[in-house]
Amino acid sequence: MPNLVMTIIGPDKPGIVEAFAEQVATHGGNWLESRMAHLGGQFAGILHLSVAAGQVDELMAGLRSVEGMQVHLQPANAAAAASSPGLRTATLDLVGHDRPGIVRAISHVLAEYGVNVEELETTVESAPMAADLLFKATATLGLPDGVSVDDLREALETIASDLMVTVE
Repeated sequence: MPNLVMTIIGPDKPGIVEAFAEQVATHGGNWLESRMAHLGGQFAGILHLSVAAGQVDELMAGLRSVEGMQVHLQPANAAAAASSPGLRTATLDLVGHDRPGIVRAISHVLAEYGVNVEELETTVESAPMAADLLFKATATLGLPDGVSVDDLREALETIASDLMVTVE
């Protein structure tokens, strides 16, 4: 059974996940893992699934029949997903005053250290008891051998004095 990765985007409304789950089940697929969210009034999702090779075209037609949704399907790279030699997992928690360019600055530091961003969630929220906006990020990182958590934390803390960084 081929493994596929599907991306979905469109207007958010009740029943979207059920509509996609119905199509996957109807075509004999297996829902393996997913990340889905309401972002900017839109539904956005990514789904890893498996389905019999003879059902891929029918599944795609069914998925595209879900009204108002844009769907893209491509083969999953199972070999690349399974091969991450030497990577240790770390969690990054970051909070600071919101400003443009934070993700760019953080991702630049991570790339310099050869760190893989495996998962990233960001939000902007009102600060408690203040009118300021806070930028918050939580990430799961893959650290290569030779990169210490302390060095990474120090490098992230140098990009802005108002960011509080925790790396574990």
